[in-house]
Amino acid sequence: MGQYNKIDETQLSIVDGMIDWVRVVDRSNIVLYANKKMREDLGDEIVGKRCYDVFCRQTNCDYCISKVTMEHGSILKKQSTLGDHTYMVISSPLKDDSGEILGSVEVFRDITTEIKLSKSIREKNRKMSDDINFARNMQIRMLPPKGMYNGVSIDYLYESSEVLSGDFFDVFKIDEDNTGIYICDVVGHGVSASLLTVFVRQSLRTIAKGNIHLNTIMKELHKTFLSLNLDYDKYFSVFFGIYNKKSCRFTYVNAGHNSEPILLRKDKSVTMLKSKGYPIANIFDNVQYDVSTMELSVGDRLFFYTDGITEAVNLKGEQYGVDNVINIVRQEGNILENIKASLDSYCKDQKDDYAMLMAEII
Repeated sequence: MGQYNKIDETQLSIVDGMIDWVRVVDRSNIVLYANKKMREDLGDEIVGKRCYDVFCRQTNCDYCISKVTMEHGSILKKQSTLGDHTYMVISSPLKDDSGEILGSVEVFRDITTEIKLSKSIREKNRKMSDDINFARNMQIRMLPPKGMYNGVSIDYLYESSEVLSGDFFDVFKIDEDNTGIYICDVVGHGVSASLLTVFVRQSLRTIAKGNIHLNTIMKELHKTFLSLNLDYDKYFSVFFGIYNKKSCRFTYVNAGHNSEPILLRKDKSVTMLKSKGYPIANIFDNVQYDVSTMELSVGDRLFFYTDGITEAVNLKGEQYGVDNVINIVRQEGNILENIKASLDSYCKDQKDDYAMLMAEII
């Protein structure tokens, strides 16, 4: 106990009131001192024992941080499991007035609760991640299959800034002659936005079944949305149209969708489908929309898109803009692949959801 006699008791008295275990060990692994909390939990007789005997072990730890501390004077820490508890052990050198290292001061902080909480959080995060990935897969599966719909061939781009997207579109059969086509943009991102895209999909398919009166459809969609009693910051825009394969007419309304669809004629001329209307939100008690109609021909292509495309910005903060979209849809080749390549080149960090649906009259 020669080393113990050289220890200044005043250096240790301050730790006697700590709730953590504190002990001093010498170069022979003998416990020279243990604070009140450690003696209460493990017994007064731990002083004088070898450090590993205290924890009913036969040999020293594989990695003894106190040994390194006493050799180099460094402060080290490690995580150690003792029984059913986990501790963060911090080893610091204990020096005398001349700077000689007398031993290592070991502080044992019980982190069992933190470890269990961290494990629980990781497990819940894993479960949440699995649920979100499942929802993402479901959202993708709800997109309409690419191919033919009553004289219309569809293809599309679909990208999300997060795992779940607030952009969505759908193509579905209303009756033998009429096909519903829409694109919507729900405010925000993530789970809440994606749930609203499911609402829009199911509601429009139900309301428009056998119904080709656009104002009636949109009024009912608005009424159904109001019944959800959501907060005022939850709303969405939607551009909805109906294509009749017999008359080749496309009738449409715009409920607040600020990205006007592009009509590319077979002769490469471009027309913007302009129409105004309020978004679907609970700040309006009643809605009325302007209904527009145009005749289409074989080879004409309609491009529906969200503002994630036109408002994408480059490193200079400049928006991609609708003019870039128009220039690319006029080019030869695969238009959607060209759009994607152009966007990837223009803005390396795509931060918003975006979607583009191409409908070609066949």
